[in-house]
Formats: sequence, C-alpha cells, structure tokens
Amino acid sequence: MCGIVGIVARQSSVAPEVLERATQSLAHRGPDDSGTIILREDAPEPVEVGLGNRRLSILDLSPLGHQPMQDPTTGNWIVYNGEIYNFREIRERLGREGVRFHSHSDTEVLLKAYGRWGEHCLRELRGMFAFAIWDARHRRLFVARDPMGIKPLYYASPGGYFLFASEVRTLLGTGLVPRRMDRAGLLNYLAFGSLYDPITLIEGVFALRPGHYLVWEKGAVREAMYWDLSPKERPAHLGAPERKQLEEEVQAVLDQSVRMQMISDVPVGAFLSGGIDSSSLAGILSRGGCQLSTFSIVFREADYSEAEFSRMVARKFGTDHHEILVSQGDALDALPGAVLAMDQPTIDGLNTYLVSRQTRAAGIKVALSGLGGDELFAGYSSFRTVPRMERFAGVWRYLPSLARVPLAGAFSLVAPSTDQNRKFATLARANGSVAHPYFLSRMLFTPRQREGFCSARDQQALQRANALLEESLGHTRNLDAINRVSYLEARCYMLNTLLRDADVMSMAHGLEVRVPLIDHLLAEKLMAIPGSWKLDRRTPKPLLVGALGGTLPDEIVRRRKRGFTLPFEHWLRDELRSEVEQTLGRAEALAAALNPDAVRAVWSDFQRGATSWSRPWALYVLQRWCELHSVRA
Repeated sequence: MCGIVGIVARQSSVAPEVLERATQSLAHRGPDDSGTIILREDAPEPVEVGLGNRRLSILDLSPLGHQPMQDPTTGNWIVYNGEIYNFREIRERLGREGVRFHSHSDTEVLLKAYGRWGEHCLRELRGMFAFAIWDARHRRLFVARDPMGIKPLYYASPGGYFLFASEVRTLLGTGLVPRRMDRAGLLNYLAFGSLYDPITLIEGVFALRPGHYLVWEKGAVREAMYWDLSPKERPAHLGAPERKQLEEEVQAVLDQSVRMQMISDVPVGAFLSGGIDSSSLAGILSRGGCQLSTFSIVFREADYSEAEFSRMVARKFGTDHHEILVSQGDALDALPGAVLAMDQPTIDGLNTYLVSRQTRAAGIKVALSGLGGDELFAGYSSFRTVPRMERFAGVWRYLPSLARVPLAGAFSLVAPSTDQNRKFATLARANGSVAHPYFLSRMLFTPRQREGFCSARDQQALQRANALLEESLGHTRNLDAINRVSYLEARCYMLNTLLRDADVMSMAHGLEVRVPLIDHLLAEKLMAIPGSWKLDRRTPKPLLVGALGGTLPDEIVRRRKRGFTLPFEHWLRDELRSEVEQTLGRAEALAAALNPDAVRAVWSDFQRGATSWSRPWALYVLQRWCELHSVRA
C-alpha cells in the first residue's frame, strides 16, 4: 500500500523540488520508504517523466520492494499503490514463460506482467490497485485502476503537463493546478454529500474511473474501460439445481477471496462490529483454522455501544479480540483530524478515522473490513424501497398531466417541511426530470433546494453533473430492479463515499484496509444471480448468511441493522454549535459559490427541527475544506 505521484512534461522539464514536495505530501500513506526518479528522453521529442512513491511495506519488506521500480529487461518503470492478491500465481505463470524475478514483491510481478502482456495484464489481476507504468519502448504512460475502485487515482492536464496522484491535495500542492472550484462538482456534492467520479471539486482534476485504464502518449490522453460490474446479459430464470450450483460457486469464491486477502508479511487484523458482514469474515477464517485478531470500537456510553454483539462473535469464532474503549468526547476530539484527512469533502468517514487510528496504534498495519456486504448482498432497505419507487414513477408517468398536477400539489401541502417528504414531493413533481428514484433515495439536497443555492449560470454545470447519473443508469439496462439497485449502490454510494472515505481515513494513519466482500470475481458471480434470490422475508442477506452454513449466531443474523452511530444531531446543537455557526457565518468560500440566504436557511431549518444534521454539516465541511486548501469559486 502506497501513495504515488507522477509528472509528465512534454517539451519542458520536471522540477525536482516539485516532484519531491508532491511525494512527501503522501508520507502518511507510506511512512516506511520514499523514492523519486526523473526520466529524460530527447528523441523524437523532449519528454521528462517524474515518478514518486511513498511506501507502506506489506509484502517483501526488504529494500528490493523499493519504488519507483525498473524492469531491467524492458526498461519500464512503475509506481504502484495496492495489493495483487494472486501475485504468486501470476509469478509462477510468468516463470514458466521464462520471466526471471529479483524480489518477492507483487510490485515486480505487476511490472513484469505488463512487460509480457501489455494492457491485457489487467485481466489477470485480482486485488486493489492504482498504478502507473512508463513504457520505455512505446514512450507512453500507462495508468490503471482496479475494477471495484478500491484504490483512488486522480489526474490533470494543466498547460504542457500531465499529472497523476493518489490524492487531489497532492495535485494542488504541485502549484501546477489552479485552485478553482468545479461547479459541476459542487452541485454533485450538494446532491449526495460526496463527489461522484470522475468529477472532483477542482476544475480540471478528474478521477480515473474503476475498471478503466488511461494512456498518455505524445501529449494525448486516451481512457478506456476494461471491466464493468454490470453483466452483458440479464440473468436468466434459473431452476433449483442451477440455483444450488450458483450458490455453491458464490460460497467458494467468497471463501477464496477472504482467505487470499490474508496474504501479508505483517500481521493482519479485522474490524469487528458484530454485524453480519464483519462477523462473516471472522466465521470464514475460523473455519480454516486461522487465528484472527479482531478490533472493535466500544463506547463508554451504553446507548452507543455494540460490545455485546462483537464479543459474542469473538467468542463464537475464537478470535483474539481487542476492544478499543472510547467516549463520545474522544470521537468529538477526533473531528478536526478527520476533517483534515479528507482528500475531498464528505459528510462521512469519522467512524473509519477513529477505528483506523486505534487499530494502527495497536501495532496492526493491515485490517480486513466487511465494507460492501450491503451493496452486493442486498442489505439496505433501498433494495425494497427503490423498486417500489420505480413502480410508482412508472404509474405516475402515465397519469394524464391534468391529474398529476393537482395530485403533486396536494402531496406537497401535506407535510413538505421534512427531508423525507421533500423527496417524495420531488418524485411526484419530477415528471421524468429525476434520473432514477435511487438517486433520490440517496439525495442530500433536492433539485429545488440546489436551485436555491445556485444561479442560472450553473445550468451547464448541472447538465454535466446529471450526465454522470444518466451514464451510471445506462449500465443497468440489462438488470432486474434489485440488481439495478446493487449496481447503483456499488458504483455510486459505495464507490464515492464508503470506499473513498475508507481509503483516506485509514491511510491518514498508515493503515491498509482490505475489503474481501467486494472482490470483483465475487461481484461478477453475484450480479449474475437474479435479484429476487437476494431477498428473504425471514433472513437478511440470505446468500451471505447461507455461505456460513448456519454458523453465525442467530442473535447476529436477527438483530436490527445499525450503523456506527455518533450523536451528530446532539453535537451540532451543543458542543459543535458555535464552531459550525461561526464557519457558516463567515463562509467566504461558500458566499462566492452559494446563495448566502440559502445557506442560512439550512442552519435555521436544522435549529427548528425541519432538516437533519447532515445538511448543515455538509455545508460546514465544504467551507472548511475550501479554507484548508485555498479553493476559490
């Protein structure tokens, strides 16, 4: 696990001090080693390529894993962030083809695989990664990101340069990227409380999308998709024998994914909340005789503690269990650090920041997480509510317009002042203007509220932001209603909130988080299964629970779903009130970007109980992020 950066200068030069500064800005991601290299080529035209790496040593702890790394056979150079879990199998295959190795690192395996197979090496990789290879023979830069988007990569093309990095902040720190706010990114953030790939909050900076690679060659940039979560054909109706076979295949791939992600040259732990997802990881590993160290956050305040459930799972599967005792005050004290750790503004992430900090302090460098179980195994309420909203929207669309208008007006008058009713009123009034009910279910500020924030000049930006949603929706045409929700949850909420926050909040402490439940081969199996198989009135996430063969404690399976709960609603009315109120009051960055009256109205609505804490908190985080990074509208 590492932080990577690169600067390509065509008919220009890479300043060594700029490359070094950019590399050191990623020190939190890789505290164990650092390296930079500037490559110079003169023919047929002058090109300089600067590559930088900060390393968190997980596999092959020796100096042979140092980056940037060169393949002496091809002359290619690589900087790489991530883990290739099947690197030993790929190494053996390459060895049979005559390829020789000098280290035991997955970095060298990846470099040699590209040298042997070119871009087709991506088909062989199983893991999480973002990497860049300078292809010496073709004089081009090859950049790629893993299929599920677990590891981030951002790029920009300012002037005569091409830049890439693990973090947006690193690109800003080069001084080559103007610190201007992207209006489409702003609207995107207001809609969902996070930025949706490939847009960022910075104009001209883009995220390389999951399952995509990018080629820079002679100043031109070409991007292509090599893998998508959506199957090419809609899952067929399957009988009982086929269902049993598919369920067995899911179980086999799940077991394989969990076990292979224990590969490490340092100790591996696991987050254990006592929910189905993290408990499943503990259960699968215990079945193979693995002695697992588990870590749980335990609150001193009983109202917020889930200790009884994590203890139950630890006893059941015999883990070496560690409880990290914190108070609500400890969590509150961690807030400034968590905001500082955000690479892009987000309304989430404090939970991961807190558990990552304490796990790393306990001496663990790698932790397994149950993230992704809800998205791929249909654990959210959205898997039931969104298909119902789809049916409502379908019926509503065919009502005569003379009937729709008064009905929508009457609905808006019933109880328009709550967040939930605003969403239903939006659906009733939308008349096709909302891309899909899923986006409404995840929406922070409704379209009408965003119109109040912004000006008429944002119409083009709004079209860009909406085009992203339409593009995601376009990949779901062959899916049934439940699998469509799974795709959208994975490619929208999970990708742009959960995975991004997990990456930056864990790497802020030099901790590598692995997510076995979203292995891309497992995801392929799950998306090929009819959605109706993933829901059961008696058992949540039946495919995941079934894969454990009844070994999960019934109290874990039947417990009411509950996330990592923090009392933001209380904090914003008490301990954080002054800080948030003052920040929104001065709001230099927001005043230039948003209507100040609309910002004040959100705070007023929260004070009188007409909106939840997440709305003013989103505006507070946006303002603080812009201040910290000197971003102007």
